[in-house]
Amino acid sequence: MSGNPNGRTPRSVALVGPYSSGKSTLFDALMDAAGSPPKRPADPRNRPATAEIRLGHCSFLGDAWSILDCPGSIEFAHETDAALAMVDLAVVVCEPVPGKALTVAPLLKKLADAGVPHMVFVNKIDTLEGSVADTIAALQAHAKSPLVLRQVPIVENNRVGGYVDLMSERAYRYRKGQPSELMQIPAAMLEEEQAALGKLVETLADHDDALLEKVLEDMKPTPEELYRDMRKDLLAGNAIEVLIGSAENLNGVQRLWKALRHDTPGAVETAARKGIDPAGPPLAQVFKTVYAGHTGKLSYARIWRGGIEDGAMLNGTRLGGIYRMGNGADLTKMPQAVAGDVVALGRLDGVATGAAISTGGVPAALAFPPPPPPVYAMAVHTTDRGDDVKLFGALQKSTEEDATLTVQHDADTGETVLCGQGEIHLLTTVARMAKNFGLKLRTDTPKIAYKETIRTAVLEHGRLKRQTGGHGQFADVKIGVAPRPRGAGFEFVDKVVGGAVPRSFIPAVGEAAAEATRKGPFGYPVVDIAVTLMDGGFHAVDSSDMAFKTATHQAMKEALAKADPILLEPIDRVTVSVPNAFTARAQRLLTGRRGQILGYAERTDWPGWDDVEALLPEAEMHDLIVELRSLTQGLGTYRCRFDRLAECREGEARRGAA
Repeated sequence: MSGNPNGRTPRSVALVGPYSSGKSTLFDALMDAAGSPPKRPADPRNRPATAEIRLGHCSFLGDAWSILDCPGSIEFAHETDAALAMVDLAVVVCEPVPGKALTVAPLLKKLADAGVPHMVFVNKIDTLEGSVADTIAALQAHAKSPLVLRQVPIVENNRVGGYVDLMSERAYRYRKGQPSELMQIPAAMLEEEQAALGKLVETLADHDDALLEKVLEDMKPTPEELYRDMRKDLLAGNAIEVLIGSAENLNGVQRLWKALRHDTPGAVETAARKGIDPAGPPLAQVFKTVYAGHTGKLSYARIWRGGIEDGAMLNGTRLGGIYRMGNGADLTKMPQAVAGDVVALGRLDGVATGAAISTGGVPAALAFPPPPPPVYAMAVHTTDRGDDVKLFGALQKSTEEDATLTVQHDADTGETVLCGQGEIHLLTTVARMAKNFGLKLRTDTPKIAYKETIRTAVLEHGRLKRQTGGHGQFADVKIGVAPRPRGAGFEFVDKVVGGAVPRSFIPAVGEAAAEATRKGPFGYPVVDIAVTLMDGGFHAVDSSDMAFKTATHQAMKEALAKADPILLEPIDRVTVSVPNAFTARAQRLLTGRRGQILGYAERTDWPGWDDVEALLPEAEMHDLIVELRSLTQGLGTYRCRFDRLAECREGEARRGAA
């Protein structure tokens, strides 16, 4: 049954964080603590890395919840962005290692910019070396709002054995796999606990005059006042609540659940934050699309307003089922979904990811994060030509499921090119297509669409005279071939006078000259040349369009070979974005790939980040993102666009050219 027995609308939380932070383990622990343990391998080491959102439904202390475990890999970041557009609150999961704080920076900025309430869960606290204050300080350097530490770890025998909750001023001892037990605050920690509590109160007092007055009068606030102010500041974006624990050992999970229950806003509050009018017909928004075997197309959606029943008409399409996720990936059919629910809606053909849907006709669009530009490409081929039609259908459905995928058919190279967010992203997509559609696929590095042009102008004579019995073939052309400015394209000029070539045959000469540019002396298309028909001759009986085309082809082949041909390669204008600690590395990476640095500057609205502008040959772009991420803790990215064709010096053309 959907909803909450106490009448409170279901709430939704996203778990986000960098790869290896332990998000999936925390997801399992939260579901376990709520009495809905997910199906998983007995050995955690066999748990696959999350490449897409995991959605779980559960109930904690009578409240209904949807928990979204978001991918940690940067290659699947758009899945996380889509989830964050739907949830009431996000939990940023990180490790207690100051050196890894930078990997959390993009998430903290993204959440702050979007106005999504969020708290931090410092996971793996049992591995803490040094002070938790160092981790908080490192995180604070990348957060717009003050981080407010709610718990101070208790260190016994050089390991974290529990914590002091600053709000209630109670201490708890961790028990592996069990709820923590109450204990006395160690005498040696009283001074540290009071200092941490004082800092917490001072932070909250910055936005509460009544609390500030108590601080100034040296009066101690009540726990209720602190709980109230923490929630208020969290939702207003004035503070970021920080809790600690170890998801693998179930330490701190119950405390996290209680904080979520108290501080997470309801669906009505979230809808108001997003500017959604509470009045009107039922309204939902699709944030993920999947094709799931016998159930067909499933559209994962958040219900923002009203209730939706199975069989309802949504945007003119009849709904084919409402499902919720229970343990693991099991689907349970529901008769209806209510405001706040996160559910899978069946068979909404024609409804795209990000679309707003309603029973009252097609509603106005709701804000939804745009997909990032592609940074990695892979040519995809079927091993059986008979599967080409099947491949087209598989690619169409894959791009519908994943907005960060694009498919291009390169007319120059003849390849079908799949573009996305990285090698793992594309290999995962190819493997899924092979499995779901029974395709045998091969992948390659995309070919480079090199071009040719010429440096010097030449004159050439082409003559065809052939007698084969009956009518023969005769044509005579004199052409001039000259270079044009880069990007000017192909031009055919007729300068014949006196009827040396009849007007009826001149179009055939122009067509043949253009056809001859499809493959130059190096085997690539020829660009930026002008071909001028200067003179020629004809026979009243034996001349024809075909004869003039043949003569022109002969002349063009000779002329292009004599005109000092050169190879051209595509050059892209690239903007590489990195934390400024890695700017020098990014510049060295670009120059090492024949890049020309144009300059760099601080990235707009990204303090501590730089944009490096460069011109880079397309032949050097293929695995740029792989090396860039390797040099920048996975944080570097780039965007690019075609700039121009430039001369490719001998030996610089890469293998894989068209």
